Amino acid sequence: MAITSWLVLGLFVLTYLGMAAGGIKGLRVDRSWIAATAAVLLLVSGALAPSEAASHLDAGALLLLLALMLISAQFDFSGVYAWLNAQLSHYAQRPALLLAGVVLLGGVLSAVLVNDIVAFALTPLLCHSLLARGLDPRPFLIALALSCNAGSAASLIGNPQNILIGQAGGLDFWAFTFIAGPPALAALAITYACIWWQWRARWGVPKVLVEVQTPVERIYGARSYLKPLLASLVLLGLFSTSLPRELSALLIAALVMISRRVDSRDYVHKVDWNLLLLFAGLFVVTGAALALPEVAGVAAYLTEQGLLPQGVWSLAAASLLASNLIGNVPFVVLLLGFMPNASEAVLVGLAVMSTLAGNLLLIGSVVNLIVAESARRQGVALSFVDFARSGFPVTLLSMSAAGLWLGLGGWLPW
Repeated sequence: MAITSWLVLGLFVLTYLGMAAGGIKGLRVDRSWIAATAAVLLLVSGALAPSEAASHLDAGALLLLLALMLISAQFDFSGVYAWLNAQLSHYAQRPALLLAGVVLLGGVLSAVLVNDIVAFALTPLLCHSLLARGLDPRPFLIALALSCNAGSAASLIGNPQNILIGQAGGLDFWAFTFIAGPPALAALAITYACIWWQWRARWGVPKVLVEVQTPVERIYGARSYLKPLLASLVLLGLFSTSLPRELSALLIAALVMISRRVDSRDYVHKVDWNLLLLFAGLFVVTGAALALPEVAGVAAYLTEQGLLPQGVWSLAAASLLASNLIGNVPFVVLLLGFMPNASEAVLVGLAVMSTLAGNLLLIGSVVNLIVAESARRQGVALSFVDFARSGFPVTLLSMSAAGLWLGLGGWLPW
């Protein structure tokens, strides 16, 4: 191979080793920096032309993710998240019911909004309410993380990897939900059952609040809730039309940013640019590597020999291993590169399995890390062991239920 080919291949390998490590020891850099820097090195070295790099970017997926983040910000600015949290806190005297509300809220919101944003918005609110009530926030925060992942599996806009899969395969929005919805619901039920069983005698005794807090409705105004809810309904309606999803979402995002109370720049500040940078870097590095004849030949050989995951249990095993080693987003980007002509059934299976696999460990999903880091800033320590204690049974049972659904339903071979 030529020197440039070796450079491309070397940076590709180093990038995914960095995805597994999560960063560089001793330096405050993360996966996004690693992917973006590798892409920059490819451009600076001349191994990749700017036009080639641009051709590797999935503009539709990036624009759709950006638009959904802007729409999700409206839920925060309008007070919807705060109002929902206030409704949940009314059930603090009955922790088992409160846990059910957290699971349901995280699951439903993550099916229609990007789960990263939902977790980021709800974690500090939950911590504040639960600490004020004298309850241990840990089981409820674990439930929030697990349910955000589980609920997002039901929708093509629920999480970054599903967005990418939906755009890459041109999947129908409602047909996907018809197949992925039942295993997502099963995963939510399993999440509640496992956490209730493990924590039912350890989440503390709730105390009654003595201070009178200003109702959320008086802070934001009840009418402010209508804007994000109407925007979501219209967006779901547009997904039933022939208009591309990214254009539908961009249109709604542009409309919700029109406000007399919130500056448009405040919406931009709510965008997770770090996640977009991770996507862009991985697109460029992976695309450059897969364009090499040698790598393309390996991918073709693996496909011909049936060594790439195509069935229920191979997808489950690959997702479980890779999602908790390099992360589910890098895993999906890589596998889609190796399987550009994957069937719709395989893509649906990949979306469901890679999402549910992220619940195994604290490092398995960006959502898990968001919840843990946000909780730490509120003075709540969510340990690796605490998370794994619930994550293991929830993940294994959820993925088994999903596998049985996909296999017995005839959507995928075993």
